[in-house]
This record gives sequence, structure tokens and C-alpha cells, in this order.
Amino acid sequence: MNKIFSQIKNHAMTGVSYMIPTVTVGGILYAIALAFSGGVNVKIQFLANIETIGAAGMALLVPVLAGYISYSIAGRPGLIPGLILGYLAANPVGSAKISTGFLGGLLLGFAAGYLSKWVKGWKAPSFLRPLMPIIVIPLIVSLVIGLLYIYVIATPLGGVVSGLTSWLKHMSTGSAVVLAIVVGCMISFDMGGPFNKIAYTTGVALIATGDGHLMGMAGVAICIPPIGLGLASLILRSRFTEEERNSGKAAIVMGACGITEGAIPFAASDPLRVIPSIMIGSAAGSVVAALGSATDMAPLGGLLVLPVVTGRLMYVLGVFVGVAIVIALMALLKKPIAAK
Repeated sequence: MNKIFSQIKNHAMTGVSYMIPTVTVGGILYAIALAFSGGVNVKIQFLANIETIGAAGMALLVPVLAGYISYSIAGRPGLIPGLILGYLAANPVGSAKISTGFLGGLLLGFAAGYLSKWVKGWKAPSFLRPLMPIIVIPLIVSLVIGLLYIYVIATPLGGVVSGLTSWLKHMSTGSAVVLAIVVGCMISFDMGGPFNKIAYTTGVALIATGDGHLMGMAGVAICIPPIGLGLASLILRSRFTEEERNSGKAAIVMGACGITEGAIPFAASDPLRVIPSIMIGSAAGSVVAALGSATDMAPLGGLLVLPVVTGRLMYVLGVFVGVAIVIALMALLKKPIAAK
């Protein structure tokens, strides 16, 4: 059993190692464009072009993760179906137009890899053997898993998303503390996936009505995972790889600019410890912002939006509290790498 878990982790780490440059390069370019534009709307064409390049890098995050997890499992025949299925996870599909983000990419990467490995073991006719790794295996795996994903996962998930969105809007009239806990947990759970998007888009929708309280909670929660994990990787150096420490520096910048995806490399390599930790940290930070009645009237989180935030002291305090909790939990839960 330990050997199986070790193999699964090694496959995940292969995907993470190839994904980190896309997060780092794309995220930093995107953050630069936001920082020099004031953090709200990029209107200068040169900065808009930098933002476009950064967004392209960020768009490769999930496909590369899924592709190289599949490649690690099945070799060359697994790469293309992993990339294709990762693209499906990163983009809205199905009748409800749902994307599952990095968690979906993680799942589809493993599914693509193991199915590719199984098909690779088939005894094909001699005339088909040269075509197996370049056409037959990618075609079968992409089609089978892609259709299963669209019909069995993405489409039913649409109803869940609609229900959660309505529920969250209804909660905005109730207890601020309970709402803050829910928003903080949703933002951090999948870092750009459907739960994150539900909380974020609900906050943006309420801004249009003149209510920025939910966005204030979300704005704090958005930046805590990347900043908290980035600082943890630099402070608790023995608990993180050199690759993670390097990506941690970029994650801090991305977090300040409201890009939660900077935390994904850490979550993908150690989800059972990292995801609960950042959910607790973001929930705590959101509660502090809620208690201080902080509001964010910009459709963005992080520290760049401070000029349009009311209750700035409590907003910033919420970020500090959440980040401190994430670092403390990493110190408690993660073991030094040499001791593993």
C-alpha cells in the first residue's frame, strides 16, 4: 500500500514540476500588468499585452499538470490525452458550462495515465503497432474519458453550482461570520475551480448592487493561500523542496495581486495537508474582514485593491491572521523532507 501511495505521489510531483514554470511565468506577468495598472482594469495597451501573455501561461497550468501526470504513468502515449483532458478541466464544458480547475485536472491526469497504460498493453495487430502511441491510444483515451467527464461529472455539477450560488446569495443577508467561513473555505478549496468561482462571482454580482461586504471577505481569502504557502516555503525551508521554495517567491507576488492559483503547486504536491490548512487560514482571515465590516468594491482580491477597500485595517489584519495560520499549520503538519 505504501508503495502505491509513493508511486501516486511521484506521478503527481512529475506533473507539478512541469507545471511550476507555467504558474511562475504566467502569474508574474499577469501580476505585473495588474500592479502597474492599479489593480482594477488594464487600459494601457502595452500592459494589456503583458496581461494577455501572462493569461496564456496561466491557461496552461491545468493542461500541463494533467498531461505530465499522465506522461509519468504511461510514457509518451499518455501525454497528449492528458493535455487534452486537462484542457477540458480548465475550461467550461457540458450543458452547464462548468470547469473543475486543478482538482479536475489532477483527477483526469491520473485517469488518462492509467487508461493509456492499460491500452498500451493491448496485443494490437502488427500493422497497428506503429500507430498505437501516436494515434490509437490518444484517440481512445481522450474520447472515452472526455465523454465520461462531460456527461458524468461536468453536467451534473452544473446543478450543484447553480444551487450553491443561490444559497450563497441568500446567506449574504444572514450571519456575516458564518458567511465569511463559507466564503473563505470555498475560495481556498479548489483555487480557481467551481467552488472558488461561485464565491468570487457572487461577490462580484453583489458589488453591482452596491454591497461589497462579500467581496471584502473573498478579497482577503483569495490572497491568503499563495502568500501563506509562499512565506511558509521560505521560513520552513526544510519542509519544502528547492523547486517549491523558488515557486514560493512567485506565489507571494501573485497572492498580493489576488491570484490564488499561485498556491496550486503546493496543493497538488501535498493536497491532504495543504488544502485543509489554507481553507482554515482563509476562513479565519475572512471572519476578521467580516467583523471589521471591510468592503471591496473592485472585482479583484489581494492587496492591490486597498485603494477601493473600506475598513482597510481589518482587511489587512485579516490577511495577516490567515497567513499566520497557514504558516503555523504547515509547521505543524509538514515534516522535514530529510526525515521522510
